[in-house]
Amino acid sequence: MKIATSFLAALLFMGALGALNNAMAADGVLFKQEATPGSYCHLKFPAIRQSTLDNDQPVLKDSSTGDVIDFYGSCDEDPLGKDQVHEQKLEAQHRWAHDYED
Repeated sequence: MKIATSFLAALLFMGALGALNNAMAADGVLFKQEATPGSYCHLKFPAIRQSTLDNDQPVLKDSSTGDVIDFYGSCDEDPLGKDQVHEQKLEAQHRWAHDYED
């Protein structure tokens, strides 16, 4: 009986942990730490899929790929906003120039 109770408790804990993780990552932000409340933050969020950078609705990469943006700045930064799209397009151009242009 103790084993069944322990198993049930572990199952409930894992379910709650998964639900909490999904709720925290709903806006795409994996980590948020406010240095100055309401103005300055350290954020981590997945990069935008390069194939969707030119679309009207860019899509974030899966966070398990390891492509994570480490952002310091405004607390209201949008991982899919115009600023991030522009910065990531610029980074892709620089990477292409470095890798393929002579």
